[in-house]
Amino acid sequence: MHGVDAAGQVLVRRQLKRRHVLAFFQKVPPCLVGIEACASSHHWSRELQAFGHTVRLMPPAYVKPYVKRQKNDATDAEAICEAVTSILGK
Repeated sequence: MHGVDAAGQVLVRRQLKRRHVLAFFQKVPPCLVGIEACASSHHWSRELQAFGHTVRLMPPAYVKPYVKRQKNDATDAEAICEAVTSILGK
């Protein structure tokens, strides 16, 4: 997981296991959440929207240009975050 504030400063960068996702986002005030589109992304989107979050599903092709170094979960999360914020800024 990678989270930034409105100015782009990193607020949170951590690994989050699937079983802890809902508990984590239930405690967070409503915010914008970017998810790379995949088979289960619509399920997660509905779950997070139930907590009041705004969810943006990003096609992998939109995220790929933002990956700066080797592919792993942390760099993917950072790339998704950057892609969501830059596309919404346009």
